[in-house]
Amino acid sequence: MTQATTRVLPPLTPQEYLEWEVQQPLRYEYFNGQVFAMAGGTLPHADIALNLASLLREPLRGRCKVRNSDAKVGITDDGPFTYPDLSISCDERDRTARQFIRYPCVIIEVLSPSTEAYDRGGKFALYRRLENCYY
Repeated sequence: MTQATTRVLPPLTPQEYLEWEVQQPLRYEYFNGQVFAMAGGTLPHADIALNLASLLREPLRGRCKVRNSDAKVGITDDGPFTYPDLSISCDERDRTARQFIRYPCVIIEVLSPSTEAYDRGGKFALYRRLENCYY
C-alpha cells in the first residue's frame, strides 16, 4: 500500500475517524486529524506479502495472529492508525480486537519504489513508537 492523497475533510478526532472509515469503500490511514487514502499495490507486492504471511502463519498458529494489510494498527489508542503489509501480534489484548490492534510484536512493510520513502521514513518513525515490536 502507498500513501495517496489527503481526503478533503475537516480534521477528525480519532473516534470520528474510526466511525467514518468503517463507512468508506477504501481504507484510510490517520495521522494528526488527517486521513490518507491507501492506494492499491502491485501484483508482485501482493505476492510477496502473501508468501510471507503463508510462511509465518503455520509456525505461529495457536500462539500469535498473523494479519494482512487489511488489519489496522493503532500506534496508541488515539492513533495514528496505519495499515502495514503484515502484522503479528502474540498479545492476548489483540485477540479480541475488532477495529485495530495495539500490541503487534512484528510489523512488515513490503518496499516498492512508490512506498519506500514513506515506509522507511514517516511510517517507520511511527512504528518505532510501538513497545516490544520488531519492524
